[in-house]
Amino acid sequence: MAIMAKEPTIRLTDEQIEHYHREGYLAIPNLMPLEEVEWMRDIYDRLFTQQAGRKVGDQFDLAGVDEEGKEAKLPQILGPAKYAPELLQAQLIVNANACVKQLLGDEAGCGDAHMIFKPARTGAPTPWHQDEAYWDPTQEYNSLSVWVPLQPATLENGCMQFIPGSHRWEIQPHQPIGNDPRVHGLEMIEIDASLAVACPLPPGGATFHHNRTAHYTGPNVSDIPRRAYILMGGLPSKPREVPLRFPWNEMKQTARQERAEASR
Repeated sequence: MAIMAKEPTIRLTDEQIEHYHREGYLAIPNLMPLEEVEWMRDIYDRLFTQQAGRKVGDQFDLAGVDEEGKEAKLPQILGPAKYAPELLQAQLIVNANACVKQLLGDEAGCGDAHMIFKPARTGAPTPWHQDEAYWDPTQEYNSLSVWVPLQPATLENGCMQFIPGSHRWEIQPHQPIGNDPRVHGLEMIEIDASLAVACPLPPGGATFHHNRTAHYTGPNVSDIPRRAYILMGGLPSKPREVPLRFPWNEMKQTARQERAEASR
């Protein structure tokens, strides 16, 4: 079992904080103790093997139509601490909270989390998108994601890639992957991927990116699974003076949505 220290064990530098605000993302080589990575990886694998939360819509295929009995292209679990509360005792949580406060202010902190798994040799790409394109278009956000690999993250297995400065963009047009309303995942309709910067990481490193930063991870063509644990952090959202509309979410008719509604 991981032992949670009372204090964070890392602190961002002024240069790192400035990089995040200038470019919309930041990569650091360590956010959690190496001894904690293996402990968390065991929990991670158990939750995916059990398909934790599937009946209530928390486990689903992000990149496919999520049919029962078929191998998922890009399995995801929402709110994994509901199924493994010990995750909240990780030193990772303490360190991530401290970094989020450095980046966004003392009122900010980490909230929910999710896990995205790319199976060895078959894990699908996560197409270019902005996280906010999934969210409530009536709200205004100042949030970020903390993306943590539990093994080396490389170009071959799907490390994070970003478009520098894209956090200053408005929300770009998106659609469900393949323009299929049965698929939960989104993709930007137009993107100049030649501008991308890849961020390979060691196990337990992390990237931080703003809710509007365009990002992507490639397919896993390696011989090892790619495990990513993603924490959500930020300030409380507030209502927009002029609400937006995200028609790409209105058109969705997913199996995940049906299971979530049936469970309620």
